Amino acid sequence: MKTLFNPRRSLQAFGLAAGLALSCVSATAWADTPVLMSPQWASEACTAWNNTPELTNGLKGEFMHDDKGRGYKLVEMYRTDCGKDTAVELKLQLQNDKAMCVSGGAPTLKPNFDVDFLMHANTKQWEEMGKGEYGPMKAMMFGRLEFQGPKMVAMRAMDPFSSFLLLVGKVPGSTATCPK
Repeated sequence: MKTLFNPRRSLQAFGLAAGLALSCVSATAWADTPVLMSPQWASEACTAWNNTPELTNGLKGEFMHDDKGRGYKLVEMYRTDCGKDTAVELKLQLQNDKAMCVSGGAPTLKPNFDVDFLMHANTKQWEEMGKGEYGPMKAMMFGRLEFQGPKMVAMRAMDPFSSFLLLVGKVPGSTATCPK
């Protein structure tokens, strides 16, 4: 018996193969996306911080010098709906006259909220702030962002603080689960 070329079956087979290949690529990309506010995400946020001149240059003054002589400043954050025990930290230091993030991940140091900051919001609000739907002033005034730390220092750094909130939208993070 002679086998005839069937264009329809060939096209179906090609479509199936292409679909499987795309789903594998998509699953791999999704698996590589860290959970929003996980230690891996915080490490990537640290890198993004260092590539954001509004942060590295905008916070090099009073914000960085107000550190109780420790030589660093901490910013801790978490998704309220995931719980405080999922907090991550960014450790900031003044380097070459810039406010640089030197590490991001699980908390390793005890914060001093006379000079350090803690922020938390529900996942939905972090996503809204990350998209620039509203800034820090509105977020704090309407209770969408809870904040602990030196309020006057934060008030004087409102423009760079807006850039910080936008990092949440720039650094990919999955919200399907909470950090572990």
